[in-house]
Amino acid sequence: MAIAEITVIPIGTGSTSLSSYVAGMHRALEGVEGITFELTSMGTIIEGPLPRILAAAQVLHEAPFANGAQRVSTSLKIDDRRDKAASSRQKLESVERKLNEE
Repeated sequence: MAIAEITVIPIGTGSTSLSSYVAGMHRALEGVEGITFELTSMGTIIEGPLPRILAAAQVLHEAPFANGAQRVSTSLKIDDRRDKAASSRQKLESVERKLNEE
């Protein structure tokens, strides 16, 4: 399973507030099967098989256009570990364990 962090920025919206676009992207992402996701203040974390993550990235990228944006900038980071199962939570717990060892 892969983990991805995606940030989608609608450009040319006529406003500095983007929360309505974010809400629209969240609703669109709910329709993507085979993934789990977490909205953060700066982007979205997506977990699932790589093909499903890429499908989710396309859905997220297209959503602002459907809501009137004329330009969209999307940044995608993917952590695709194949030697063992990994999750966003597991990665955080690993760091927390190390911090508690000190």
